[in-house]
Amino acid sequence: QGASHAATRLLGLQEFRAANTVKINPDAPQKNARFLTLEARKTLLVPTPRLRTGLFNRIVPPAGATKEILRICATSQGVKEYSVPVGLDGKARVDLVVVGSVAVSEKGWRIGKGEGYADMEYAMMVSMGAVQEDTPVITIVHDCQVLDIAEELLGDHDLTVDYILTPSRTIKTNCKRPKPQGIIWHKASYLCSEMLKKIPILKNLRSRDQQTGKDVTLQNEHSELVNANTSAALTEKMMAEKTRPEAARNSAQRGQRGVESDSLSPRLEGSGMITTVYVGNIPPSLRVRELKCALREFHATPLRVNWQGAQHRAFLDYKDKATAESAVSSLKGLSLGGNTLQVELAKNQRN
Repeated sequence: QGASHAATRLLGLQEFRAANTVKINPDAPQKNARFLTLEARKTLLVPTPRLRTGLFNRIVPPAGATKEILRICATSQGVKEYSVPVGLDGKARVDLVVVGSVAVSEKGWRIGKGEGYADMEYAMMVSMGAVQEDTPVITIVHDCQVLDIAEELLGDHDLTVDYILTPSRTIKTNCKRPKPQGIIWHKASYLCSEMLKKIPILKNLRSRDQQTGKDVTLQNEHSELVNANTSAALTEKMMAEKTRPEAARNSAQRGQRGVESDSLSPRLEGSGMITTVYVGNIPPSLRVRELKCALREFHATPLRVNWQGAQHRAFLDYKDKATAESAVSSLKGLSLGGNTLQVELAKNQRN
């Protein structure tokens, strides 16, 4: 509500008047901002939805375009019909960045929808040299979206803003917090191999960074390495067990039965016995890779996932009870696919 009027405040900013190239996100609330940019005969760059086919689309209105045509160019359909792609090697130089927000503080701290695309786009622009430290970042929101945000909610990958435009105010934040200086690969918990496959340009950028000597190991890859080492240790232990004399194995198994029947006993905490977490109320549309991505994001990566999607459930194996309980705590209240998952220690623990 009031987005169109709030966008007209761009015309009063010296930073907008001086800009030759403006990058604006493709969402509907920024439609008038895109139109005003085209009407002022500036170059308009719009991120490719979910970065699937590239980084930007440059809007190219037809020669002699009327206001009505420019308004069409500013819509999502117009972006498809009147644009050309701009990739990493497009040598684009962006003078002004306009992003949407879910919430923003007068100090310039911003919260987006949680998927990380605005932060990712900015980090990619830094990597390709399209923006500098002093490139202004503006957000256009409703007045009710301007509120106090705790600084501890921000990470060093989060984008901050220099101006906030609302239907009633133009706010200069004077934000001193540094903006991201590229993609921080090892902190990008929202990235996984699936996303890299879907975003070829991101894969190319990662390869570039790797060639310059940067650490491009993803957060979930760190976890997978730890899990691989743990699994290898378990396999080695099992092989050693198989080579022990039969009498010794039988003796060990007799001693194990008591443990198995009392696997939730506090005395077993930290004992190294595998502990299983039950995850229920999984929606039919959810895929196992989506659950795995969520587990990595919430730092609850298990040793194994026993996926039973047809029964709307999964079982997660952790190395011990303490790790399992920590995972349960992290995942409590997690909602996926519109369902709040049921997460608890499995009632029947397996050896």
